[in-house]
Amino acid sequence: MPKLLASLILCVLAVLAMPPAVAADPFPSRPVSIIVGVAPGGSLDALARLVAAQLSVELKQTVIVENVVGAGGLVGFQRLTKSEPNGYTLMFSNSSMVLIPLMFPKAGLDVVEDTTPIGQVANVPMVMAVSNKSGIQDLPSLVARMKSGGPQINLGSGGPGTTSHLAEAMFVRMVGGQGELVAYRGSGPALADVMSGTIDAIIDQTVTLTSLHQGKRLKALAVSSPQRTTQLPDVPTFAEAGVPQFDMQIWNGLVAAKGTPPAVAEVLQKALRRMVESPEWRERIGQLGADVPPPAELGPEALRSTLQRDQKKLAGMAGELGLQAR
Repeated sequence: MPKLLASLILCVLAVLAMPPAVAADPFPSRPVSIIVGVAPGGSLDALARLVAAQLSVELKQTVIVENVVGAGGLVGFQRLTKSEPNGYTLMFSNSSMVLIPLMFPKAGLDVVEDTTPIGQVANVPMVMAVSNKSGIQDLPSLVARMKSGGPQINLGSGGPGTTSHLAEAMFVRMVGGQGELVAYRGSGPALADVMSGTIDAIIDQTVTLTSLHQGKRLKALAVSSPQRTTQLPDVPTFAEAGVPQFDMQIWNGLVAAKGTPPAVAEVLQKALRRMVESPEWRERIGQLGADVPPPAELGPEALRSTLQRDQKKLAGMAGELGLQAR
């Protein structure tokens, strides 16, 4: 008995000598990184930086943008899926995210299964714009030139599988003309070449093209919104310009890695929702010709449904438009 008692006393003393458990730091206790799968300067990057700035305020923590470029967003998506699922590494993307697994099936990725949705932040119309050196003044003139059998119109995009690439492939097919799709490592470099006259045209989001048209650095020919935007009152809709079937608008949203703890995801989801519903956010993206998603499209479950819907919709379209990797 004395030996047993002595052993018990030693055990108790050992437990008492252990340092008290340290409670985990509340999330987020350090900077949060948002991956963007394209080069700086394009629509996706510009909107991501607005999100980072506003989310920093909501989370009371630094939020930075990390451009991880390559293969139309594949490299950035792979970085997300390989990151620790703790909420400190996120990815900002748009409709083009759904094309990544379709473009690169060997990568074995799935936008629904491999992510934790946080929420959508903006719906953005697309704009067809041309170089000032092209001599093209309106959309019918562009379509006529594409059908003329003369020199091909070069359309620059942010790279294979990006929204600009998809939009241009759809447009060329819709009008039945000829156009050469020129892929860049992000829409920023593509826009630079449109402005310099190196290529003829681009279809990209209002986020970047609005200010460039206003500054007369290129000429916008049509916008894909149902009505003309306040920021581009002199630019007709695609319907007004004779191509009513082109009604593509782009959702933009934020996801985390698969396996992110529900409590952490909830912190991010609530912060993003507060940001999106604020008057400041509505005003900022309104200046770029974008809209806040309606209430039914906000929140993580709505984004998951959107990913599932586009996954089915674009699966057939990607092959039909020749956007799948070979």
